[in-house]
Amino acid sequence: MSRIGKEPVLIPAGVVVEVAGATVSVKGSKGELSYTAPACVAVKVEDNAVVVSRTDNSRHSAAMFGTVRSIVNNMVIGVDKGYKKELLIDGVGYKAQLKGKELVLSLGYSHDIDFAIPDGIQIAVDGGTKVAIEGIDKQLVGQVAAAIRDFSPVEPYKGKGVRYSDEQIRRKEGKAVA
Repeated sequence: MSRIGKEPVLIPAGVVVEVAGATVSVKGSKGELSYTAPACVAVKVEDNAVVVSRTDNSRHSAAMFGTVRSIVNNMVIGVDKGYKKELLIDGVGYKAQLKGKELVLSLGYSHDIDFAIPDGIQIAVDGGTKVAIEGIDKQLVGQVAAAIRDFSPVEPYKGKGVRYSDEQIRRKEGKAVA
């Protein structure tokens, strides 16, 4: 049985969690999120905490037990504090800028890349080389950051490209001249 799933999710002040059938709704100061849990897992609110339990002993319910608890915990943290990912852009001529609801990236290609910012995500650009992605949905924030990074991953020789602010890049030595 999952050790993570056994732990209750504590509800902080200012956050309201409602369970209607299999749907869990979380409201907080930053916004509102909802999630529909699979039928093999039951979610209840007891004593200012969310408790997740299995409805049967199948392998699927065992797999989903800790996953549902983690998703609910991420929702509670998201509506209370929010999530943030930071990207750094390195390279000559590599930059980012905001134009309305689009992020325009110049990443060494013959054309600029126009990235449409999804609803629920706020992007801030600092100095053209630092991109901050914020939102209440942890999965969506990570997905947007990964999509932007995938346009030009860092290459190991010169270090040009888009990387996470806490990412370590192993640099390689170039060709040795004999």
